[in-house]
Amino acid sequence: MKNIYADLHIHIGRTFTGRAVKITGAKTLTLDNILIEASESKGIELLGIIDCHSPEVILEIEEGISSGRYRELEEGGIRYRRTTLLLGSELEIYDESCKGPVHVLAFLPTIAKMKEFSVWLSARLKNIHLSSQRIYETGLNLQRKVKELGGLFIPAHIFTPHKSLYGKGVKTSLAEIFDPELIDAVELGLSCDSYMASQVSELNNYSFLTNSDAHSLGKIGREYNKLIMSEANFSEFVLALKGRENRGIAANYGLNPLLGKYYRTACEACGEPAVKDGESCASCGGRRFTKGVSERLSELSDQPENHTMRPPYVHQIPLQFVPGVGPKTLEKLKSAFGTEMSILHQASEEELAKVVSPKTAALIVKARSGKLNVEAGGGGAYGRVKA
Repeated sequence: MKNIYADLHIHIGRTFTGRAVKITGAKTLTLDNILIEASESKGIELLGIIDCHSPEVILEIEEGISSGRYRELEEGGIRYRRTTLLLGSELEIYDESCKGPVHVLAFLPTIAKMKEFSVWLSARLKNIHLSSQRIYETGLNLQRKVKELGGLFIPAHIFTPHKSLYGKGVKTSLAEIFDPELIDAVELGLSCDSYMASQVSELNNYSFLTNSDAHSLGKIGREYNKLIMSEANFSEFVLALKGRENRGIAANYGLNPLLGKYYRTACEACGEPAVKDGESCASCGGRRFTKGVSERLSELSDQPENHTMRPPYVHQIPLQFVPGVGPKTLEKLKSAFGTEMSILHQASEEELAKVVSPKTAALIVKARSGKLNVEAGGGGAYGRVKA
């Protein structure tokens, strides 16, 4: 067994023809660039690209396999150098059972299964070429189709105020819109960690995933998971999610929830924190507020934190957030240590100080153990790191 670093929520911005997939994604976020960044720069060995239902993305993967750049694995997944791509799709459900839109992730084991899924989706989406599209189908039927194809069904960023399970979709329980038996794991999102989410008892049986939801190359690995697996492939990932045969999730690495855009309730107009029980913003007079994840969890909580034993959740601040680590400094560090995972998990403070200033080296060590001071975010604005 070995430790495998995994980020399972990456968007494609453009296809090889320049066609938009995730409209808000960077134009540089192409399939080849994502795989090169993950394998050579980030050190991410298991990568979930969640726009693989798009026909041009499928064509690009097939071309990569036929040319020898990629290799399809018998155990599921597409191999590029040191990284395995899991074929995923992000979809938006808003059926008659939902109180608001809900995003979910579906992962399929093979190109053939993803192509079959894409054909099925094309009759239920307005635009099969785009990411995160609303599916005109019930959540239950989507779950059943994913399972019929041997796939995994994972609700995405489940507590964020917009387009998520608990943020918009349900009043109190996931069973309002989904079959709990057909859920394989849940993704927490940037404004939540395992300690917060463990207050909700109906999540006790699910593995927690922490992923970047990257819309640019630099954001890959902003949050990630350390998995215990024998190899990076789909079959091993299934075992890890279920905690079977000595596979499992060893740790989750994510932002301190205070750094997320929706940790606290805030005014939609100016972003200032809401005053408890106030009807209008004390700063600008606005009357519309985005409910923070911390407040929503206080409504859902029905058991103490850590009621169920969970893998460690490390409040790790990405290198790009660390004061003094700009693009040139980051390149120096990667030249010395290889990948960002090596910088974050292997290099000692003494080794770092041979490449950057002792002050920056100390800040990196504090960042990777969550010891930098932060200021809470909310209302769509990220929190801030204080040196």
